Amino acid sequence: MEKFLGECLESLLAHPGDEIEIVAVNDASPDGCGAILDAFAARDARVRPVHLTTNVGLGGARNAGLAQAEGDYVWYIDSDDWVPDGAVRVVLDRLALHSPDVLIVDHAEVFGDGTVVPRVSAGLLGDAPTPLHLSRRPELLRLAQSACTKIARRSFLEENDLRFHAGWYEDAAYSHPLLMAAGSIDVLDVVCYLYRQQTPGAITASVSDRHFEVFGQYQRVFDVMERSGGALEQFRPALFRIMLDHYLVIIGHDRRLGQSMRKAFFRRIVEDYRRRLPDGGYLPPGGLGGLKHRLVRYDAYGAYTLLRLAHRLTSQRLAALRGSGKAAPALRLPAPTAAVAVPRQRTEVDASVLDPTH
Repeated sequence: MEKFLGECLESLLAHPGDEIEIVAVNDASPDGCGAILDAFAARDARVRPVHLTTNVGLGGARNAGLAQAEGDYVWYIDSDDWVPDGAVRVVLDRLALHSPDVLIVDHAEVFGDGTVVPRVSAGLLGDAPTPLHLSRRPELLRLAQSACTKIARRSFLEENDLRFHAGWYEDAAYSHPLLMAAGSIDVLDVVCYLYRQQTPGAITASVSDRHFEVFGQYQRVFDVMERSGGALEQFRPALFRIMLDHYLVIIGHDRRLGQSMRKAFFRRIVEDYRRRLPDGGYLPPGGLGGLKHRLVRYDAYGAYTLLRLAHRLTSQRLAALRGSGKAAPALRLPAPTAAVAVPRQRTEVDASVLDPTH
C-alpha cells in the first residue's frame, strides 16, 4: 500500500490539534511502508509506528493497533483510504457532544476514474433523538459493515472484548456484535471517510477459495447471539437477511469465485439458510433480491445460474445503450468550520447498501 499510504496519513495529520494519535501498524509489509511510517513519525510526534515481525492480516493488525492505543476513542483507517478535509474536527465535535459508545459516520466510495458514490447511513435515523439503542433502529445493522465507518469508545471495546478474528470478511464478525453490544449509538450524516475502490490486490478482485471464510465469520456473529441467552434474539431476523444478502453479493461477483467454486458456495448458502431461518420468518427484499432469496430457499442452483446469466446480459445491453458518461453525485463533505449535522430524513435501505468489499 506504499502508493496510497502517504495520502492517508496526510489527510489525518491535516488536523492541527493534538487530540489525536495515529497508531500506524506495519503488518510486516514487504514494500516500503515501514520506512514511510518511520519518516512520518520523525516529522510528527502524533504518529506512532508499530512494526510487526510477521504478517497477521488486517484483523490481527487492527488488534495490534488497539493494544497500543491510548485515546478515548478508536477509529480504524485502512492505509489505502483517506478522510476529507475537516472530517477529524467534525468527528471530535460530535463525540464531545454525546459521548456515545459508537459513532457511525457516512462514507463515499471513490473509483479509479474519479467517480464518487456516496453511501447512506444517517438518513436511517430520521428525526429520532440520538444517541439511541440498536433496538430502536435495528435497521442500522444493514449499513455497510466496514469497521472504518464506526468510531468506538476504547473502554467499551475492552469491556466487551471486541476484537477482529482471522480470515477474510473480518468486519462481519466485528461490526454486528459491536452495534448489538453498544448502549448508545450516534450517527453523523456527513461523509467523513473516503473508501478507495478497485485497489490492486483487494479481495474484491481476487478469485480465491478464501471467500468461503465468510461462512465462519457469520458463524461467529450467530454464536454471539446464542451466548446472549435471548437478549439479542430480536435481531435474528435482520441478521439472517443481512447474511443472505452478503452471501449473494459474493457469489454474484465474477472476480471472487471461479466457476468451479460457485456451486459449492451456493450449497453452503442453502445450508446456512436452513440452519438459521428464524422461527417467525423474516422480511425478504423485494424484486430481484427477493427472487434470489427464494432460489436459495428451494436450493435451485440451476435456476440461479440462468438468472445470473440473464441479468448479466441485460446489464451489458443497458450499459451499451446508456453509454459510459456519468456525472458524479454531489456529496456533503465536512469543512473545518462546518457545524455538526443533524439527520433529517429517513431513507429506506436495501441490500445494495451492503459494502461488497466486506
